[in-house]
Amino acid sequence: MGDFDGVLAHAASRGWSMPRSASGGAEASDGFERVLLAAKAGAPWASAELWNAHAGAVAGFLRARGSAEPDDLTSEVFLAVFDRLDRFEGGAAEFRTFVFTIAYRRLVDELRRRARHPSIEEWADEADPRRAASAEDEAVGRIGDAAARAMLDGLPPDQRDVMVLRIIGDLTVEQVAEVLGKRAGAVKALQRRALTALRKMFPAGRTPSAASDDSGE
Repeated sequence: MGDFDGVLAHAASRGWSMPRSASGGAEASDGFERVLLAAKAGAPWASAELWNAHAGAVAGFLRARGSAEPDDLTSEVFLAVFDRLDRFEGGAAEFRTFVFTIAYRRLVDELRRRARHPSIEEWADEADPRRAASAEDEAVGRIGDAAARAMLDGLPPDQRDVMVLRIIGDLTVEQVAEVLGKRAGAVKALQRRALTALRKMFPAGRTPSAASDDSGE
């Protein structure tokens, strides 16, 4: 899930230090605002709280959307998050949107680079995803069975972005709209079309247990 020690070392190299008022991770129970303020001040425990709360979902999103190195990219995302932390204002929901906006932009950059410079990887038996359930399958297990990733991959890119952010990122329609730079109504429309397509892919009598196509929650 990325390398938090490396991210934290980078933060320390920028002159961040443990504030005298921060005594440990227990202070995180005081709420997101306290954790955020401590992270801005340079408290390692607070940065760890933010990492632990979001890195898993970010890595799952990047993996499901085809990142070649999702763990490494997750670390890059949080390097950017912590670099920009002093400029962030808002609560927990806004912070999640902030994190996923950076993650989405880094993913787009990676996919564009790979499109310009495609590489051919040598097949390795131990890397064959048909041998066992993959991490991608586990990440999207909430919407169905081991075929869920293939079903999502069968969607158009804009619909796939919406569904992965909604399911794996656990973002509301409004948050997805902000991450993708779209109107909430456009996101709802994309989600409805994606759900319709996914239902057609499922065997008769089964439907994907995704979020409601109209709810923002």
